[in-house]
Amino acid sequence: MPDTVESDVEKLLKGLSLESEEAEICDFTLEEQKAALESEGKAGNIDTSLQPILGETVTYIVAGVFINEDGEVLMMQEAKQSCAGKWYLPAGRMEKGETIIEAMSREVLEETGLNVKPTTLLMVEFAKRSWFRFVLTGVVIGGTLKTPAQADKESLQAKWILNLEELTLRASDILHLIDRAKSYHLAKKQRDKTWHSDILPGLRSHTKLLLRTVIVIKKRSTNKVHVLMSERNSWHIPVCEINPGKSFHSVLRNFMIELFGADVPQHRPHGILSVEHNSNNNCDGLCLTILIAFKPPLEEVPIIGKCIWHETSKELGQQLLIRVASRNSTFPIHVIC
Repeated sequence: MPDTVESDVEKLLKGLSLESEEAEICDFTLEEQKAALESEGKAGNIDTSLQPILGETVTYIVAGVFINEDGEVLMMQEAKQSCAGKWYLPAGRMEKGETIIEAMSREVLEETGLNVKPTTLLMVEFAKRSWFRFVLTGVVIGGTLKTPAQADKESLQAKWILNLEELTLRASDILHLIDRAKSYHLAKKQRDKTWHSDILPGLRSHTKLLLRTVIVIKKRSTNKVHVLMSERNSWHIPVCEINPGKSFHSVLRNFMIELFGADVPQHRPHGILSVEHNSNNNCDGLCLTILIAFKPPLEEVPIIGKCIWHETSKELGQQLLIRVASRNSTFPIHVIC
């Protein structure tokens, strides 16, 4: 078990997918979430048969924030009747069979005329009813900026913009995405090692919407770092199914209660380590891995689920502590509702 634990956590810290069979084990399915609600006398109004199907039961959006050497942001002018003439980031819905990277590259090309190479995720946004927006940045590798003469149903034109106040935006929800991208590019230019490295979505097919939790704690008596491992069926990092009718915060809170009881000690959901997705044979699910750190020591955090604390090697423990120490060492999940 120790070698597998260490290997899996190290892969996730690099943003890589887990390919083992254990990665498919779910510790808190929709069926179990419904049963837990009903045992408390609450209505378990959960569709346990729900399968993530792109365009039907799940919506994936990609948005690209590309910034040039002059600090200008790549923007496109909308052609859709509902917002024609207004400006927005190149963005759109993923199509069947696409990866996140393929969808991003296609949308940017269609709306701006530029070929781009996405280099890292910046943020994942989540809303109820299985709506996800994957925000990426990268570099331009070719193409020609779309002019008004090339206007089509995708966009009217595209421009590099320094001052966004000069534009009428379709919506202000992109401003924090642009701020995040600018901060990331500045940190990279300054070689700020407190920021996460370039992390792209890992290619792995999932039949469900899953949340994997790397939960970190220190033991007071030894000062050693531990991570939580589930012993359900076989050893693995704890995973729960995402309830599409609940907010992300509610999903995570309910899973932590399942693992540690109603009085969960103080902890901090830190941010996302990895995203796994690969549309294959109608497998439109995904898995988000989030880093969580407990403030109290291990001795003060009881476990009620079928889990144990695994003591990490010194090297892996140091890597985890470095991630926990910097708020920018993971990329955030922004909960819209």
